Amino acid sequence: MREFTLKLVATPESIDELGPVNNAVWFQWIQQVATGHWDAAAPQEHKDAYIWVVVRHEIDYLRALGIGETVTARTWVADQPQGAKFDRFMDFTGEGGKVHVRARTVWALLDKASGRPLRVTAEVVAPFRD
Repeated sequence: MREFTLKLVATPESIDELGPVNNAVWFQWIQQVATGHWDAAAPQEHKDAYIWVVVRHEIDYLRALGIGETVTARTWVADQPQGAKFDRFMDFTGEGGKVHVRARTVWALLDKASGRPLRVTAEVVAPFRD
């Protein structure tokens, strides 16, 4: 599953005092979309053995999103992991076809039992390439 998409709606709880979706909500959505992709693509034995943590976020806020508006989040992973780290890219496109937010996040793979970082292997990457 090379790409993963998820539709999201701005609820009243998503909105800050200025009127658009709050930046903290965008962070939550990024995590929700990334973990949704992992849950949809990874085999159960990987989900049982590994966990991902964010080590860096880069977010470009291009357009405001207001209450009741919808975006479709699309995510994909980078071509090559760097040791335990793996880049994930994301864009959130509104109903008019314009991107509201674009993000690059860096995730690190950990062993669930020990909490120690692990090298991202070709086997872990494979479900995200097809």
